[in-house]
Amino acid sequence: MKSLWFFDDVNLFKVLCPHKFKAYKANHDFDSYKKQDYIYFEEDSANKVYLIEKGKVKIGYYNEDGTEVVKAILTRGELFGETAILGEDKREEFAQSVDNTTSICPVGVDTMHNLMRDNQTFSLKIYKLIGFKLKRLERRLQILLFKDAKTRLVEFLEELCADYGYDCEKTGDKVIHHPYTQRDIASLIGTSRPTLNILLNELKEDNIIEFGRKEIRIHKKIA
Repeated sequence: MKSLWFFDDVNLFKVLCPHKFKAYKANHDFDSYKKQDYIYFEEDSANKVYLIEKGKVKIGYYNEDGTEVVKAILTRGELFGETAILGEDKREEFAQSVDNTTSICPVGVDTMHNLMRDNQTFSLKIYKLIGFKLKRLERRLQILLFKDAKTRLVEFLEELCADYGYDCEKTGDKVIHHPYTQRDIASLIGTSRPTLNILLNELKEDNIIEFGRKEIRIHKKIA
């Protein structure tokens, strides 16, 4: 899973950004956003794909009752709005900056299609990324709908471990260095920040995890 998600640890931004291609560099700029600024709204025209050069972006939508559902929180090097490549005309989600210094590289759909047509290997990576993200989203929504808060947290920690974890040589613990705040994690698992803190402390008291601001250490397999 990790090798697919990170393309063998190659930052997608370094591969895709039009600044890397002479034909597109002259007429291409980065867009800057502050915290809570929207990159696009639901129903906006889907004519661009976006890469995160710096900062974090929240992807989500609103239920009929106005409740916000967070689908993903993305960080540097990640791609979003990619369904425009597949022919989506209108956005079915919103994208919002959650940092004060978010920098985005927008790529027009036509430009993206040209890049993909000229490089079959790159095109395959993009389609694999889209497929993987759709599967991950489906799994996350199933978790939100059918599992309790503690189970959602445990499965999210397992996901974090697959994406960001490594084995500590001295102790054998799983160590996770991740880019999320507790508020981010609470949004992603569909609970409140106070409830998340209670659940994390329960796992800590059971000697399953230790956690800090950007690191989680798993002492033994979560049951």
